Amino acid sequence: MAEAPAAASASSQASVSSPTAASSPAPDPTSPAPDTTPPARLRDLLSYLGEHRAVLGVVVVVSFLGAGLSLAQPLMVNRAIGSVGSGALDRSAVGLLVALVVAAGLVGAVQQYLLERTAEGVVLGARRRLLAKLLRLPVREYDVRRTGDLVSRVGSDTTLVRSALTGGLVDALGGSIVFVGAIVAMALLDLVLLGITLGVILVAVAAVVVASGRIQTLTKQSQEAVGRVAAGVERALSGLRTVRASGATEREGRRLEEDAQAAYVLGVRVARIGAILWPVSGLAVQGAFLAVLGVGGYRVAAGTLTVADLVTFILFLFMMLMPLGQGFSAVVTVRSALGALARIQEVLALPSEDDDEGDLDGVRAPVATVHAPAVELAGVSFSYGDEPVLRDVTLTVPRGSITAVVGPSGAGKTTLLALLERFYEPDAGVIRFEGADVRALPRAVLRSRIGYVEQDAPALAGSIRDNLLLAAPGADDAACRRALDAVNLLDRVDQHPAGLDAVLGDDGVGLSGGERQRLAIARALIGGAPLLLLDEPTASLDGRNEQAMREAIRSAAEQRTVLIVAHRLATVADADQIVVMEAGRVVATGTHAELLGTSPLYRELAEHQLLV
Repeated sequence: MAEAPAAASASSQASVSSPTAASSPAPDPTSPAPDTTPPARLRDLLSYLGEHRAVLGVVVVVSFLGAGLSLAQPLMVNRAIGSVGSGALDRSAVGLLVALVVAAGLVGAVQQYLLERTAEGVVLGARRRLLAKLLRLPVREYDVRRTGDLVSRVGSDTTLVRSALTGGLVDALGGSIVFVGAIVAMALLDLVLLGITLGVILVAVAAVVVASGRIQTLTKQSQEAVGRVAAGVERALSGLRTVRASGATEREGRRLEEDAQAAYVLGVRVARIGAILWPVSGLAVQGAFLAVLGVGGYRVAAGTLTVADLVTFILFLFMMLMPLGQGFSAVVTVRSALGALARIQEVLALPSEDDDEGDLDGVRAPVATVHAPAVELAGVSFSYGDEPVLRDVTLTVPRGSITAVVGPSGAGKTTLLALLERFYEPDAGVIRFEGADVRALPRAVLRSRIGYVEQDAPALAGSIRDNLLLAAPGADDAACRRALDAVNLLDRVDQHPAGLDAVLGDDGVGLSGGERQRLAIARALIGGAPLLLLDEPTASLDGRNEQAMREAIRSAAEQRTVLIVAHRLATVADADQIVVMEAGRVVATGTHAELLGTSPLYRELAEHQLLV
């Protein structure tokens, strides 16, 4: 919609603004957060099947039916061969054999569909849990984790879990019944041949179990590398304009290639172990077959075993070896899934932002009467890591006023707003909203009464209407238009053929910087919150847009309290109260005229901005 879209931020976490960005070094999000979660176990994977017990019960019944149909086939072959030996082919045995083959195929299809559907349901459940958790993680977690890596857990890691259920546990469940049935039948036919078969197979099983543990560890490392690739792509694309304007395209490309190469190396290691295991299963099949054929042939020649029984035994052997091969595959696939599941559980084990909700000193404090100030801070201190950001801050924001917070970069101004929103909790002191300690108010209640306009993320991808309805999903078009008119943006929207349905790109591309800021204020206004927090609304605006923004702020202040953080004093010179901060402390409070005479720091700022 705008003449020239604004440059996107190069931040790797465009959707999360650290309140300490200007005051102290933030943790490096490129370094993985420490992982203290234990390795995932098979029962952790099986726990995801709990809500699908009914379908799995049907699958078990169908599996028994399919196994019975499959195990009956060699018996019909035995009967048919025996009838040939007696001089007359038993046509009924042949007919039953054909019917059994067809029926087993149909039952197998039903079983596979039910298990695939269950696997999809399990993945859906896992993704729902992850998405719900990701939207509720404390903001501190996003300060130390990369967005792309978190996204990869919803996509890549849950897909690996699905492969375990479809290509691993699914086959193992269906084949286990046939496996046991085949062993029983083989025992009835010839115990000597069965002993030989089991001896060969046990060696192969031991090799697979030992190697599979390494696969689980490498898979988790591989998925972490994939997460770093996703995080790198997210970082580069979110700041694409800045990257290109800085001539850094080649450097960013090499960085992504290095991450992709690291993921490739780990993937190859997993494939190498898997490649070793495949011949093991193949050798087990061939070794068992050759041993049975040799010893079985000798026993037929000795007259202790009939040809029909030998053929039947070999058919049962292959019937047993097929699920065994599937079992080997299942071990590899499940071990890989457990590595991915550990990454999923790492996120799910994190505390949600709401986990610390509760009564303060056992009493839920109500929102106070209209006589209380809108906001009060008493002795508030806050540190991000080891670096203090706020030091013993005390201030009062009268209800219905415009209060501005100014000061040099690093003074802790943005942190103040973050604490009011309870993105973080103060290390010391008390913050009150309308007379109530904010810790005694549920975050949902507190935030429903605060409109917050960030400096760096004022608009979301989607339509104008989508942005406005974010804070008030039930608002009608008339309410949307009133909010846009209040910030002098209605005419601009009406110029677009789609009006409220005009689509914006990521970070609000399609609107100018000033228009995005005004849209964000309109979004806050439509929610009807009595307190409006504005973080640097005019930081990058020209004089004309700054004037439009000042008018929007005055309009917003007619029926609510406004607390605004600003570097440009011209924006807030007419505020009812200006709070001057330096190095995390409040050093002066007053009006513009008062502070020019009482605060050297404020006067210095005003002189630099030609306001004196």
